Amino acid sequence: MSGLSLMWRNTRMVVLCAISAALYAAVLIPFKVVPLIPGVTEMRPANAIPVVCSFLFGPAAAWGAAIGNLIGDFFGAASPGDIFGFFGNFVYGLVPFKMWEIIGGGASPISRSPLNLVRYFACCLAASTLCAALVGWGDNVLVIRPFVMLGNVIILNNMISALALSPFILAAVYPRVSKGRLLYTDLMPELKARPMPVRIAGLAMLLAGEGGAWLFGNLISTGYWEPHFLPAWMLVAPYDKPVMIIVGPFILLAFVGLFLM
Repeated sequence: MSGLSLMWRNTRMVVLCAISAALYAAVLIPFKVVPLIPGVTEMRPANAIPVVCSFLFGPAAAWGAAIGNLIGDFFGAASPGDIFGFFGNFVYGLVPFKMWEIIGGGASPISRSPLNLVRYFACCLAASTLCAALVGWGDNVLVIRPFVMLGNVIILNNMISALALSPFILAAVYPRVSKGRLLYTDLMPELKARPMPVRIAGLAMLLAGEGGAWLFGNLISTGYWEPHFLPAWMLVAPYDKPVMIIVGPFILLAFVGLFLM
């Protein structure tokens, strides 16, 4: 995770962060007028950009996705939940390259072997799930929208763009960026990875945390499961307090795992 702070000392990485943010916002904003669920989310082909930039620019893509989404929110229905959108998109741009470093086996992300396609899918799904769980949790805690709404719509929206668009964009630009030595690994040779056992443990914590957050967030917010060890006055719709108490630790676990990766 040190790369997230070190990149701000690297002029080229800062420029790539600005480019990532500008691209994301530029594609997000026009589609604000094409809502999938009015007042909740819109068609977002732009969600392919953080995934592409993640594999290219690493830490710069995480900050760029967060900033770009925040800019896009200013052109829509801004709300206190936008802060969770900031961090949700931050991890959406962070998880793909961090996870690929562990499971990619040194292969290029544009390799289209069956195993690499599975790895690519797993990276996109993990990034989408943590983004959805964090935003869904935050909006439910703020009593803006129930977890079940954003916790599922965001995954679907992200995965459609990540699988339908990002592989083709990445295949087109990755060789050129690599040839120009503008990949984050070229620009930040000082980055030192943690020992692999620590990173694998971190990945396991990430997957367990985001999976638990998504599962229990859905069960509680739909009323399928009521944690009866909590006071009865908490167990009423929209279940903001049970979601905060039960789902919160899973999200924390996911972030600890991401830090270890």
